Amino acid sequence: MPDAAHRLEPFTPQTEPAALEDLRTRLRATRWPDAPEDAGWALGTDVGYLRELVDYWADGFDWPAQQQALARLPRFRVRLGGLGIHFVHARAVAPAGPALPLVLNHGWPDSFWRYSKVVPLLTDPGAHGGDPADAFDVVVPDMPGFGYSDRPTGAPLDSIAVAGLWAELMDVLGYPRFGAAGGDIGSHVSRYLALDHPERVVAVHRMDGGLPALAGGAPKPTPEESAWFAEVAAWGAGEGAYGAMHRTKPQTAAVGLTDSPAGLAAWIVEKLRAWSDCGGDVERSFTKDEILTNVMIYWLTGTIGSSMRMYHANAAIPPAQLTRRVEVPSGFSLFGGDILSPPRAWLERTTNLVHLSEPARGGHFAPFEEPERYAEELRAFFRPYRAAATGRGGRYSTGR
Repeated sequence: MPDAAHRLEPFTPQTEPAALEDLRTRLRATRWPDAPEDAGWALGTDVGYLRELVDYWADGFDWPAQQQALARLPRFRVRLGGLGIHFVHARAVAPAGPALPLVLNHGWPDSFWRYSKVVPLLTDPGAHGGDPADAFDVVVPDMPGFGYSDRPTGAPLDSIAVAGLWAELMDVLGYPRFGAAGGDIGSHVSRYLALDHPERVVAVHRMDGGLPALAGGAPKPTPEESAWFAEVAAWGAGEGAYGAMHRTKPQTAAVGLTDSPAGLAAWIVEKLRAWSDCGGDVERSFTKDEILTNVMIYWLTGTIGSSMRMYHANAAIPPAQLTRRVEVPSGFSLFGGDILSPPRAWLERTTNLVHLSEPARGGHFAPFEEPERYAEELRAFFRPYRAAATGRGGRYSTGR
């Protein structure tokens, strides 16, 4: 059970009516930029689509209903590393045997929202066409500076530090061994959990292979790896301006994005469209309500600046950390609509690769875009590792 220093507090955020009225006032007073005729999304966010989204946000979007829906997830806060950390902790429903503890790690621009659809599928697979024996105890923390977790007031935390916090969180919750999974920055956090806590992480599942980094004296890249390196460089030149801003001058962008809800929506919705498997129509992957729920979490918590600062922290991670090989059993689901999928040779070079699948549908936000398929990917990958985490043949306490 948690000790006094790690007291768990149930958490259900409430939004003051004045905050919603201020939001509507700002939305209705948006000062719109001009745009070249028929520019569409070619130069960034389509201003015509954004106007439509902002009009709906001001006069049609029902935030209390969305907040109530999110409240169905069992959510808590706890002090870790001097910060208040918000997390979902959903226990398995009627599992056929011990449940596997699993920490799910989100990325940017999102939060626990990324996994809000998939949590019930993992905790109660029997009710969703799966095998009850594949049930998980699911933990989904908001990283510091994201969502409802505290914003660090000093230096931002990098992925290594966050992985350390999550190892502590799983200990507080009574899980000596567990699985880890994630995408985007959450993939990096999952990687460092496996690197720095291999005695606790039974297996790690990721949706990407990170960015290229080779240690001195490493074998020469294969032709497939070299082609991928070139693809990454080309993508960075054409699509990476947001990341350069986050890594170098996040406070400059944070001023406008924290002050203007339309600007915040523009910054986020362009990435939801570009990185999802939507064929250019963002509402093929996300409804307006879903888009705005994600944006609202950033708006109400004022965390767009603090979330961007994590890029600045990660940019300072020493190269020696970036080239460490993961020896914990590693699995990857590379969804067909995602960006920059690495070749198998790279995954074998950098991890103890035991599983690789390539679902045809789904993009960067696959847990939200294709929750049923993502849940099945996790069930299949972690199935051989359940005994190692749940203590069959040994003592295991879930803290129940």
